Amino acid sequence: MNIQASDVKKLRDKTGAGMMDCKKALVDAGGDFAQAEKILKELGLAAAAKRMGRATNEGRVFTTVGGGKAGILELSCETDFVARNTDFIALGKKLVGMMLEQNLAIDAPVVQDEVAKAISTIKENMSPRRFEAMDIASDELVVDYIHGDGGNIGVLIKVKTDVPTADAVKQFAFDVALHVAAFRPTYLDAQAVPAAYVAEQEAIFLKQAQNLDKPENVLQGIVKGKMKKHLAEICLLDQPFVKDDKKSVAQMATEVGKQAAGSVSVVDYRYYRVGEETE
Repeated sequence: MNIQASDVKKLRDKTGAGMMDCKKALVDAGGDFAQAEKILKELGLAAAAKRMGRATNEGRVFTTVGGGKAGILELSCETDFVARNTDFIALGKKLVGMMLEQNLAIDAPVVQDEVAKAISTIKENMSPRRFEAMDIASDELVVDYIHGDGGNIGVLIKVKTDVPTADAVKQFAFDVALHVAAFRPTYLDAQAVPAAYVAEQEAIFLKQAQNLDKPENVLQGIVKGKMKKHLAEICLLDQPFVKDDKKSVAQMATEVGKQAAGSVSVVDYRYYRVGEETE
């Protein structure tokens, strides 16, 4: 079968497997990309969950918190030069605030008019790629974080707490934002993971375990252990905390709550990276 080099590269970019392994997987799969990806996972040659896509365009992420709400916006453009342009940055800050305050979608006429005016000034195409808003209840705290001068990563963290003004709680929420920017969890917790995804991963882990030639009861134990480890890698609350890897994010939230003489739990988050593929 004639396998295109572009398909091999695409599979390698998505899975992180070697070029020759990707080509062989595509051949074995008869050119079926999804099946080839599954083959690589079963062989342990690809990350079990490669959910974050590679950056495909330039732009910047903008966040805002206030008035009982929080918002996060990705504004795309053609070049990194424009992403650093002061007019582009001003546009992003204006849009995220306006969209949050007026409950606007990215295709709202007023939003598109603002973008069109900026395009005529900056002389480069740009567009609001995605936007989400969060409501903030009286017993909730939301912090935002933009990573680096380039602003290509943005995070919102929502914490439920009865001591929202405590310094320790505010610091913890900010630290969780740093954690999310660094470790890019796919889900909040195990309950948020789709059942179909769990079934797919268990099938892959079983296939891997069967190569060990162990009894069935042992195989099931291996699969259970692999799944537990995998969920701890992709679920925010189960991940080792960035500032103390001996404790999970959930355990650290409980500890901070005790320090602040209240309750603390991370209940929601948003992670945006410029150009990432979204499902």
